[in-house]
Amino acid sequence: MKILVWQWGRRGAGPRFAACLAEALQGRPGIGASLSLCQDAEILAGPNPPPCAMQVHTYRGMASCLARLVTIPLALPFMAWKLRRIAPDLAICAMPGPLDLLMALALRVLGTRLVVVVHDADAHPGDGFPGQMILQRLLCRTADALAALCEPVGSRLREQRLTDAARRPLILFEHPPFAFDVPSGGRLDGPPRLLFFGRLLPYKGLDLLAEALTRMNGQAALEIRVVGSGPETPTLGKLRACPGVRVENRWVPETEIGSLLAWSDALILPYREASQSGVAAAALAAGRPVIATRVGGLREQLSGAPQGVFCEPNADSLSRAIGLWLETPPVISAPADAAEAWREAVSGLLAAIGTAIPAKPIKTPTIPFFLSGKRQWRTTSRR
Repeated sequence: MKILVWQWGRRGAGPRFAACLAEALQGRPGIGASLSLCQDAEILAGPNPPPCAMQVHTYRGMASCLARLVTIPLALPFMAWKLRRIAPDLAICAMPGPLDLLMALALRVLGTRLVVVVHDADAHPGDGFPGQMILQRLLCRTADALAALCEPVGSRLREQRLTDAARRPLILFEHPPFAFDVPSGGRLDGPPRLLFFGRLLPYKGLDLLAEALTRMNGQAALEIRVVGSGPETPTLGKLRACPGVRVENRWVPETEIGSLLAWSDALILPYREASQSGVAAAALAAGRPVIATRVGGLREQLSGAPQGVFCEPNADSLSRAIGLWLETPPVISAPADAAEAWREAVSGLLAAIGTAIPAKPIKTPTIPFFLSGKRQWRTTSRR
């Protein structure tokens, strides 16, 4: 069976998720997996880029994105032509994006089964782009099945009437660990190190972290790095004023993520809301403990994490969780086998897809005799 996996984002977790999914599928017997990424994807410019059978030019700003959306009907024949060269039996959208309707329509022309992996059923405050969820829901309605990365997202998709057992089945697919190249050794004696990594947006709960640290009032020696990109806000200023805290408001390239994880003794996810987390997946692969709030699918994703500490999404509970982690003897677990986790997750995904949307029997097309290359004779009688 030929499977096409695509994700057309340029940066962040989407392209990596797609590359890991395609790699795990490629290792399955009887499966030929192809990957389609944006030609400007950061992961393609880094060391050891994944094999990409179909690179696609997308957009570089809101204006070019709108232009591409408007011209989807004109681009459809060319996209269908490119897909015929791969001839996938099944296509998986690894994470929805603005231009995925073009791919979905081309796949519909070819009669290819389509599964969309939904990471978030609703936009988080300050995240995404205008019209993101409208486009995602249109994409979901073109799919044969949906895969949700946690039960809260699945429940929300049911509430939105985007899935039902008869017409568009729902498949639960867990987020396996993200493995980065984490340098080993080099840890010097010093205070415990906590890392917040990710986009610096309101729903990430940085205000809760700032308030929790203020209430702790420097009672424990602690070194904290807050690293990621986002708008400058009073919350970031408040964090900078906390003892031992360093805020680095910048985009972190893929090649630097391993070094960040190596610096940390644990990661902290003080989110106000969440579905699941690529940062949590990276922490699992690196063997780092996680301090996280009980929101969305985080508890589900981190249920098997060693030394995980959970708290409520408020400053008092978060400060107690940090204190509990500080009282625990620091132990960094062995890194998770991310490749094996992806293989196991893909096995379950393929089994669920086979049950939910079995392959359609191949019908032999009827070819008109004048295109078949065979001469057909007709006999007549004369009177």
